[in-house]
Amino acid sequence: MTRVLLAEDDASIADPLSRALLREGYQVTAHADGQAALEAATTQEPDLVILDLGLPTLDGLEVCRRLRATGATVPVLILTARADEVDTVVGLDAGGDDYVTKPFRLAELMARVRALLRRQPSEQQRPAEDTVQVDPEARRAWFHGEELPLTTKEYEVLRVLVRESGKVVSREQLMAEVWETEWFGSTKTLDMHVSVLRRKLGDDPAAPRHIATVRGIGFRFDP
Repeated sequence: MTRVLLAEDDASIADPLSRALLREGYQVTAHADGQAALEAATTQEPDLVILDLGLPTLDGLEVCRRLRATGATVPVLILTARADEVDTVVGLDAGGDDYVTKPFRLAELMARVRALLRRQPSEQQRPAEDTVQVDPEARRAWFHGEELPLTTKEYEVLRVLVRESGKVVSREQLMAEVWETEWFGSTKTLDMHVSVLRRKLGDDPAAPRHIATVRGIGFRFDP
């Protein structure tokens, strides 16, 4: 179950928000002060933190800074009554991923929650250490448990190859799906992208393990 940590000291906001999150099927842990929220965020490993800036004992900005200082990558949605652009920028610079200004519409906040969670792979989605995994919704890919730094076209080529894992994918199909064009002649651009992907997957160009060339046809992805 997806775990959400809510740090909000105003009960008139925290209580209905907690109920809304529970209705969506999330497991919710609520805290009314910054120090308790920080301790929970670092020990309980939530999937999302909803963080009010105006918390007692430790304000939300400091909670966010200290959380990021631990190396935590959990998405943080900031709640702020400070509509000033400077305050918003400071919150994002402190490590926040998105923000909602009070008063907010519950539907908008829930949409932001869903968007941030889509960007964060769940435990079931996390790739095994020796596999490549592609998340089409987030347009992200992982290898050996680490996210691959891919350009748009590199991601698209890998997505198609992984989707057809074990099968030969023709050059024509890759050009049509990735570049949305019919193939007439040279595919040097495709070859270049495959070469870069092999390097990022640690493949030996002379004997690639993951992306094999099938002469005269195209490429095959071997898990």
